Amino acid sequence: MRRADRLFEIIQILRRRNLTRARDLAEKLEVSERTIYRDVQDLMASGVPIDGEAGVGYVLRKGFDLPPLMFDEQEIEALVLGARIVQSWADPKLAEAATNVIAKVEAVVPPRLRKVMADTALLAPANHDSEPISVDPSELRDAVRSSHKVHFDYRDEEDNASQRTVRPLALAFYGRVWLLVSWCEMRDDFRSFRLDRMRTLKILDDTFEPEPGKTIEDYMRQNN
Repeated sequence: MRRADRLFEIIQILRRRNLTRARDLAEKLEVSERTIYRDVQDLMASGVPIDGEAGVGYVLRKGFDLPPLMFDEQEIEALVLGARIVQSWADPKLAEAATNVIAKVEAVVPPRLRKVMADTALLAPANHDSEPISVDPSELRDAVRSSHKVHFDYRDEEDNASQRTVRPLALAFYGRVWLLVSWCEMRDDFRSFRLDRMRTLKILDDTFEPEPGKTIEDYMRQNN
């Protein structure tokens, strides 16, 4: 969790409780108590009205609120629909993240927009016919972000088996399936692989730097 997100979470936890110990915050946010002490001191120094002290607990004074986020109704609808699609179609970790996003926004928007979020009649039903995935998509997302090469066993549409080492560039969703867009070292070219056809995924220690002709921007130009 990024520090900015952790500071936000501390405020939200204190908003919901009368007295919260540093130990409880540390367990909830999976950091050390020393980190919580430092975070709370920084929040207090920035003007957040927190009362209390280390070893006793902390309380957020009544009436404090974060500045409201400025959304209009259509922006709220877009946010809620996007989150509901992710909740319905993505892996559990990304679905949980989408739920957390909505909760964070609800906590800081004005009451009128909070009602718009609750009443938005845009749904993404979960009874879809998606292909089962045995690898962990969150590991692939991490590899895309950190530019780590990945290795996996793969079976194509004709059930031919191969082993691939690729540079993961992006994940794309096409209705029933998720695709990994990549630079394939075996083919020395761009290739897209269905996640439901991958097996024994391994994130390698090898990293890669963007090279002309091998980036996601190059892929997009070739396929537009």
